[in-house]
Amino acid sequence: ILKERRNQRAGTLSGGEQQMLAIARGLMSRPKLLMLDEPSLGLMPILVTKLFDTIRRINEEGITILLVEQNVREALELADRAYVLVTGNIVLEGTGRELLEAEMVKKAYLGM
Repeated sequence: ILKERRNQRAGTLSGGEQQMLAIARGLMSRPKLLMLDEPSLGLMPILVTKLFDTIRRINEEGITILLVEQNVREALELADRAYVLVTGNIVLEGTGRELLEAEMVKKAYLGM
């Protein structure tokens, strides 16, 4: 996505492109851990899909991802381990799959 824009100033990139650039900057030092705080916030759905595909590939390359995310379904589908916090307290924890199946998560976050 960014290769085509390499000669463009960062401030003129779209929101999704800026988010990808921020992740790329974070990867420049070859970290073992990448912390992402609401990376999909304000992005168009098509860009959210591309963003999570990128995060998944980064994780598959052996980089641990610490993700805080409002997009519950995408985050839990990606997560090896997940926690639900309410007013700063852990109220539920498990694998991403377990939390996707949890009634509390379905009702409160997935509208089911």
